[in-house]
Amino acid sequence: MSIQVNQITKRFGNVTAVNDVNFSIQEGELVALLGPSGGGKTTVLRMIAGLEMPTSGDIFIRGQRVNDLSVQQRNIGFVFQNYALFKNMTVFKNIAFGLKIKKWKKRDREARVAELLELLELKGLDKRYPHQLSGGQRQRVAIARALAPKPSVLLLDEPFGAVDAKIRQELREWLVRLHHDLNVTTLFVTHDQEEAMEVSNRIVIIARGRMEQIGTPREVYEQPANEFVARFIGVMNVLDLEVRGGIGRIGELHFQLPNVADGQARIGFRPYAVQISSDLHLYAFRAVLRHTFFLGIMLRVELELPSGLLIRARMTKEDYARLALQDGQEISFQIRQFRLLAHDSAALGPELLTTYDMPPTIAEGI
Repeated sequence: MSIQVNQITKRFGNVTAVNDVNFSIQEGELVALLGPSGGGKTTVLRMIAGLEMPTSGDIFIRGQRVNDLSVQQRNIGFVFQNYALFKNMTVFKNIAFGLKIKKWKKRDREARVAELLELLELKGLDKRYPHQLSGGQRQRVAIARALAPKPSVLLLDEPFGAVDAKIRQELREWLVRLHHDLNVTTLFVTHDQEEAMEVSNRIVIIARGRMEQIGTPREVYEQPANEFVARFIGVMNVLDLEVRGGIGRIGELHFQLPNVADGQARIGFRPYAVQISSDLHLYAFRAVLRHTFFLGIMLRVELELPSGLLIRARMTKEDYARLALQDGQEISFQIRQFRLLAHDSAALGPELLTTYDMPPTIAEGI
């Protein structure tokens, strides 16, 4: 393991910012710490870096317990959200700063900086000052400075939060290429779900100081551990059902829940699980297409059932045109898959953390 976080807790007075968080990161992984603002993810990152001390628990880097080691002894590269570049130093001197502190020889410093200028697409900017650079260039200088001493791990706190959307997208793609070339273990904090999904190998989701789930982007999207993850990652329809005899109902909708006892149950399904047809006899359920939202390649459509229940679906522009759909039109639809949801990941047993496929007898209303 490159990084191991074992049951770390951090309290500030009577406030628990991080509560019993556990996860590990393999050598060479690119992992996102994802969660809402104030959820504790930056505190976790700062504890790994040595900028905060855990109240309890242990942190290991490459097998060595680092709780009692200083920031300098941990061999960590840290990139702050606001870059933290030295305004009175050139790009060259900013990148070389850590090497000078570590007493690298001048010839070795110059060679390392030249290597990083080439690698991070900063060649020709070495004599400029931070105020003469674009936001994207400043961010790359900050990353180059963090990488200069060849750290064991690279930590980034909201690395693209201070740039506009276009540069942000370019930096994401650039970070993936850089990670592929260097293969340095990287952990970055973000509250942007799309960014985490696009860039990382795995995602650690943290909220309210707790770790809610860890998994690949596909796992956390398609197999959310609880209701918070389901709602936080992407868009999800969430319904509260009344269960009787293995069938859950709400309004006109019904779902087979063979392993669920009578009473209340909550399910969720992604918009892509909703199939729509202009043929009113094709699927079991009917609704009116109330509004269409243009999302580029995809369209999000809002369906209103006779009972007033609203369902969100997603489809391609081509399918929308092929079916000749328009707002105000009555359609039929089915829900192909859904999942039981829990408020807490421990509330459901493993047998219930699965995807339910709607059988034809239910979907077709036979």
